[in-house]
Amino acid sequence: MLSLLASRSGVAQEQLEREIREVHQRRNTSEYSYLLNELPSLRQLHGDEVDLMVEYDDVLHVLYSGRKHNTELYKGVLETLRYVRAQGVPVVAYTESIAYWTARRVRDVGLDGLLNVLYSSPDHDWPAGVSPEDVRFHPPEAYGLKVTEHSEVPRGVTKPNSDVLTIILDDYKIAPTQAVYVGDSLTKDIVMAQAAGVHDAWAAYGVSDGRPEYALLRRVSHWPDDVIEREREAAEGQLAVTPSYTLQNFSELLELFHFQPMNDL
Repeated sequence: MLSLLASRSGVAQEQLEREIREVHQRRNTSEYSYLLNELPSLRQLHGDEVDLMVEYDDVLHVLYSGRKHNTELYKGVLETLRYVRAQGVPVVAYTESIAYWTARRVRDVGLDGLLNVLYSSPDHDWPAGVSPEDVRFHPPEAYGLKVTEHSEVPRGVTKPNSDVLTIILDDYKIAPTQAVYVGDSLTKDIVMAQAAGVHDAWAAYGVSDGRPEYALLRRVSHWPDDVIEREREAAEGQLAVTPSYTLQNFSELLELFHFQPMNDL
């Protein structure tokens, strides 16, 4: 998307990246649906009256198509979660991603109903005079989750704050040692799980630090510089975060842990 946007607009990609990061940090998300309309270079090029989401519809199509093509579950996830749920064990998901896109991903990969509860960050705010309905074209029933309960954490709460995990444990009235948390970030997921006292399992199969797409994400991310640097240090082995368990496949959970109904615990 970014490459095509630079080509179509004539604005250098490096300039676009700087402006995108400023917008992402202002909106506190890297999934801001109104992004193009707030890029100063494009505004200067087209004026205030042009809807840049319409002007660059072909550019956005590349983004949406790429997102749809690449959104899928890792190997072993679906079968393993089905088995765990069949044992009477609740499955709860927690992500820093915002509510709209998180719910859409959960729905697209077939996890609506397989997850008991999804916790996510709230949706981003919008410019004055703009609402989500202005950029959504499907009927209301096409959005959100149908079966899985969707709860939002307070705005500004981010990993590795362990309060959310503590709340989940309290809701289900179980001890930390009766739960396992899986995540792919050493500095966020594993640190958070260890602080909450739950079993932690590092999803090594999900690490993407070395990919060029991830380098781009860092350059345009809403994450503060210190968070990006801490993550980089952990990836390079300069920061000591030692997971209790390491997974090369999600299904390895079944070899490491025994799952049984909550009322038998």
